[in-house]
Amino acid sequence: MKKYIKHSVFGVILALSLSACMKDLDQEPIDPDSFTEKDVFKNATEAKGALAKIYASLSLTGQKGPSGDGDIAGADEGSTGYTRMQFYLQVASTDEAIIRWSDAGVPDFHNMSWTPANTFNNAYYNRLGQQIAFANSFIDNAQALASDPEVGYYIAEARFIRAYAYYNVIDAFGKAPLVTSSKADLKPAQNTRAELFNFVESELKDLEGKLKAARANEYGRVDVVAAQALLARLYLNAKVYIGQDKYTDCITYAKKVIASSYSLNTTDANNNGTAYDELFLADNNSNGAQNEFIFLASFDGLNTKTYGGTAFIIHGATGGNMNASSLGINDGWSGLTAPKEFVNKFEVSARNGNNEPTAWKDKRAMFYTDGQTYENTDLKDFTKSGYAITKFKNITSTGAAGKDPEKKFPDTDLPLIRLAEVYLTYAEAVLRGGTGGDRATALVISTNCVAVLMVTPLAT
Repeated sequence: MKKYIKHSVFGVILALSLSACMKDLDQEPIDPDSFTEKDVFKNATEAKGALAKIYASLSLTGQKGPSGDGDIAGADEGSTGYTRMQFYLQVASTDEAIIRWSDAGVPDFHNMSWTPANTFNNAYYNRLGQQIAFANSFIDNAQALASDPEVGYYIAEARFIRAYAYYNVIDAFGKAPLVTSSKADLKPAQNTRAELFNFVESELKDLEGKLKAARANEYGRVDVVAAQALLARLYLNAKVYIGQDKYTDCITYAKKVIASSYSLNTTDANNNGTAYDELFLADNNSNGAQNEFIFLASFDGLNTKTYGGTAFIIHGATGGNMNASSLGINDGWSGLTAPKEFVNKFEVSARNGNNEPTAWKDKRAMFYTDGQTYENTDLKDFTKSGYAITKFKNITSTGAAGKDPEKKFPDTDLPLIRLAEVYLTYAEAVLRGGTGGDRATALVISTNCVAVLMVTPLAT
């Protein structure tokens, strides 16, 4: 792991308009040759464009879409998107998925053999550092407009994204410098995991009184529930992070989230017998799924062109005999498959002559089996490295493909915190001994996630 977070010159970067980056942060383009940092922060309208850059750091990889002027050096730009690198470190290293590509450093995650020298490990660290630096620069410069209530919300949102980045640092790396100003030493001292934990906890608690009320913000921007949900997630893992049990605190904040105006999606917009798949369709910003999304990375096939995000997930999981057009894309990258350990988590309704599952009772089991092996027998061959996954699609609930006429870049947003996660967080904290929750309810949630829809809202 690097010894310090590198800082860049952010004036020019923050002077760029990110109107084309976030579909719900409508701003006029800012010419970086005509505007200085002072111009960007001369009023709330201009400052909103700078705020969009911070949100865009969750989705994009550079100043051009989809490539050509990347933010992170040392790795292929398409692979340096925040959510793609998080998938490498946090998903490909588990039984949830296999990335079968042989690019240097990629197999290390499936093999559990990556080191601090791994290209993507370093790129992820630098991406988080960059998000922190963007937020710091915004927070410092926006103070001149802090008397404007709307800018006060912008600052609070930037602080949340900074806290979220530090949460990811805590989770993936442990130690890192705690940098809270763009004017900090370029080589700040290393802080402990506990110090970072305390900072994130303190920030999120303070933000409860500074972010907008639940569902009072634009889609894609955070509100108070995001801070509460991230606190619940932080407390659930406190025993690992700082050696202290925080399950009771976890329950307290999970209950706040569950009692909020966010709701689990029950709208079967495409009438296929389940409301679950709506969460992963190209119109998940409007088909009912948005009511469950507390925090997300926003994507738009025309305005957020990137080889990370949901483009990576949808294209990457398509290959073999699969019909790419049926998923709303032009081709597959033959990269992502499901190990049998993950497939076996779902209740089976049919098996083939080799006793391998081919159909499931659980509607969440979205696997493609035609021409695919159940066993991972050859990582060099997509069709022999496990079942394919069809969870995310660039298809709307009406069956139409996303907006990109070339079908390269999806409209599908990627939820980073969903209400369903918070229900499961609550259940785990109760079952691990936290107080203030209901054990019977927790057992129902933990043993049958579908039953979450039938759980009586928890009292605050």
